[in-house]
Amino acid sequence: MVGLLDLVQKTMTTPHPLDRYLELVRPTLTRRSMRAEITHVRRSAVGSVTLTLKPARQWSGHVAGQYVQIGVVIDGVRHTRCYSPVNAEGRRDRHIELTVKAHPHGLVSNHLHENAIPGMVVDLEPAAGVFHLPEPRPERIVLISGGSGITPVLSMLRTLANEGYRGRILFLHYNRSPEWVPHRQELEAIAMQHGNVRIEFRYPETVRGRLDSGPSGAGERSGGAEGGKNRDFGGVNPPGANRRANQAERDAHFGYDELESLAPWFPSAQTYLCGPPGLMAAVRTVYEAEQLGDRLHSEEFTLTTAVVDPADAEGKVTFSGSGVVAENTGASLLEQAESAGLSPEYGCRMGICFSCTAVKRSGCTRNLRTGELDSDPDQPIQICINAPVGDVDLAL
Repeated sequence: MVGLLDLVQKTMTTPHPLDRYLELVRPTLTRRSMRAEITHVRRSAVGSVTLTLKPARQWSGHVAGQYVQIGVVIDGVRHTRCYSPVNAEGRRDRHIELTVKAHPHGLVSNHLHENAIPGMVVDLEPAAGVFHLPEPRPERIVLISGGSGITPVLSMLRTLANEGYRGRILFLHYNRSPEWVPHRQELEAIAMQHGNVRIEFRYPETVRGRLDSGPSGAGERSGGAEGGKNRDFGGVNPPGANRRANQAERDAHFGYDELESLAPWFPSAQTYLCGPPGLMAAVRTVYEAEQLGDRLHSEEFTLTTAVVDPADAEGKVTFSGSGVVAENTGASLLEQAESAGLSPEYGCRMGICFSCTAVKRSGCTRNLRTGELDSDPDQPIQICINAPVGDVDLAL
């Protein structure tokens, strides 16, 4: 069948490929690529937008925790980014729900937050990633997230709830304040409906802002009211207020005592973590100290790298596919290619989606995430997370 379609494309659709004509009939109707139409747009939480997508028939679904790559055309240029679906796996109508946080310098996230409307069509890649729930399900599960890292673990929680999972679950989420938490009402409803699920919110910034005004709760439990009502002491902290305030600030940040108080059974659980670097580091510190590293599973959507001083960079970068040679600045090969006037394909810019893979013909590169050096010639590398060490020839 594919051979017949190739023949039709070659003989009957010149000068454009077949997909170019199909998309004139319906934007999501394509043969080789996959697309999705935005059907609903919700902006219920500060700083984020939730999109419901109706994918083309090629869509085969996702496993809770995985990510998808979408492509958006902005000012005539196609940009791709990775986002984790927040809906449970196995959704009957095959729709996808994405919650996108608008980052300060995020081109695609801000575009979607400000401009997404029903009827907009985006490119879509199949779901991918190894951050997902195992089969069979563990008897105990801890889900920890911060900020936009809520998306993959929310998909996990929704999936477990839909399955009628009976094991113990702790869902611990950190954010700026309650209004910044997407899907907060649904999380509260899950906690009310499932006695085996404990949902906790923590707002470190809010707690710090309240330290001068007396005692404060460190967060919220299972969607309940935040702490107790504070008495009015006329601007003077009551006895013990400073001690309680300091304890509240400590409780608002992740640590062993916080985890042990919420889920004393956590050493026997499988833990899934996604969030900003500070939270990720704090959780890993606890699990490594308790020798539980094999029970901690994490997903990162930010690239944390060591800063390289341009004065320490040596050699030249040759982009032999374009005939361009540039002085090595120590930045990633992707950034150096863009600085040299090239426009290589990329997606997540943090080593997740593999869109920016190119062949390194010669030279040594350093992986910016692991620090590992690689001097093997003629090897495909991800140029967003690799930087040259001396002279490098890249087939780009």
